[in-house]
Amino acid sequence: MSYVVTEKCLGERYATCVEVCPVDCMHPGEYQGEVFLVIDPDTCIDCSLCKPECPIDAIVETEDEDPEWAEINRKLALDEGWTEHEPVEPRPRNDPPHKPGNEIVNP
Repeated sequence: MSYVVTEKCLGERYATCVEVCPVDCMHPGEYQGEVFLVIDPDTCIDCSLCKPECPIDAIVETEDEDPEWAEINRKLALDEGWTEHEPVEPRPRNDPPHKPGNEIVNP
C-alpha cells in the first residue's frame, strides 16, 4: 500500500510534499491537460511525511481510500518518461487554490 495523490491536486500541484519525501517517489507532470503530481506506489515507503504538507489535503493514506486515483497514480508512475519530468518549484502554502471547492485545510 502507498499514499495516493487524488483529484484535488489536479490543476493545483502545490508540490510542497515533494520537498519532504525521503525516497523521491513523487513526480510532477500533466494529466488531462492540467498540472498534477503522482506518488509512485513501488517507491513510496509509507513514511507519512507528505500528507500533512499538502495544504489542500489532496493526499490519502491508502489506495483503498481512493482506488480510482490509486490506479491513475500507478499508471502514470509506470508511464515511460513520467518520472523523468523536471522538478517543479513548490507553490507557497498560502497561495489560494485555483479550483472552486478546494480550500486550504493544512496552513
